[in-house]
Amino acid sequence: MAPRMPIYMDHHATTPVDPRVVEAMLPYFTETFGNAASIDHLHGHVAKEAVEASRQSIAQFIGARSAEEIIFTSGATESDNIALVGIAEAYSNKGNHIITSAVEHKAILDTLDYLAGKGIKATVLPVDQYGMVDPSDVGEAITDQTILVSIMMANNEIGTIQPVKEIGRIAKERGVFFHTDAAQAVGHIPVDVEEMSVDLMSFTAHKIYGPKGIGALYVRRRGPRVKPTPVIHGGGHERGIRSGTLNVPGVVGLASALRIAEVRMEEEGSRLRDWTDWMLTELQVTINGAERNGHPIERLPHNLNVYVPGVESRGVILGLRELVAFSTGSACTTARVEPSHVIRALGFSDDRAHSSFRFGMGRSTTREEINTVVRALTETIQETGERFYKSSAEGLS
Repeated sequence: MAPRMPIYMDHHATTPVDPRVVEAMLPYFTETFGNAASIDHLHGHVAKEAVEASRQSIAQFIGARSAEEIIFTSGATESDNIALVGIAEAYSNKGNHIITSAVEHKAILDTLDYLAGKGIKATVLPVDQYGMVDPSDVGEAITDQTILVSIMMANNEIGTIQPVKEIGRIAKERGVFFHTDAAQAVGHIPVDVEEMSVDLMSFTAHKIYGPKGIGALYVRRRGPRVKPTPVIHGGGHERGIRSGTLNVPGVVGLASALRIAEVRMEEEGSRLRDWTDWMLTELQVTINGAERNGHPIERLPHNLNVYVPGVESRGVILGLRELVAFSTGSACTTARVEPSHVIRALGFSDDRAHSSFRFGMGRSTTREEINTVVRALTETIQETGERFYKSSAEGLS
């Protein structure tokens, strides 16, 4: 069977909604459409029951002690904002210092830029050539003014998985809250907030075959108790942390997506890790100088970020857009023609950042599709190289 066109290889940006998730959500649009806060009548009561059952299921999936520790939001970006702005405001009497890393998502870095105008100081830790934070750097950066450490669990561009458990242990020992942006991790790798000593964790549905517009923030209730100031006001929903009418179909969809992930995660992870490794090997055989960006072992199984010397990645991507959908990096910054801050943070030049491609495989990706992409990419890059060398030779004549 011929591959579907264009072949989708950008699952870090978003994923198609699993049909089983759609099926679970549909009744809450038309049949049981009640407002989960309107519990004086049956419509609202049924909606609330669906929300609370989903909350319990999600809490169990991430290892939370209580379902009440799950706060529903519009997505990981909002969750990140609540975690950073909410903690900065709530604990301003204890300090004004937040620690993060140079490879964080813009939802973290841009929020810290905003907080800088409010008097919050940020230490942005460097990473090694694979994009990994040294936990000892976290410990050394903590001061008596530090109120929060925010280090992502897995990188959205290069797939590197951070030593979150060790970082969480250090933060806990020093009495500092620990937040992790786990948008790319939850549903793809095992996550346990208790084992990892996480106090706040952001995640979202649309990276795991759920709907867009729904996410969650895990907020620890005890050991220690965490209480961020709300960023959105009005009504006191979600423990007063995030007001607003709940997206009941979305909540059900998030829980459904995680239940499916729980069953499929190990098998999918093993298969996609084999395939990303195989794709890298094939590209290295056919394209001179191709290299992986990111950690070779501690990485998301479905991620492959490749550097190809002398090639302008955006031009290649646009040239292949009818055949394959892939990207240069974060979906939140690709509209801007600027080098990836993640690749630059690894110690590489702008040239490497402009010559790197991100492939995100998914649940429906096939071996035949990967073969097709490898062939097309190789042919396009070889043609690009031939044109480059030809024009260079003509310029010298």
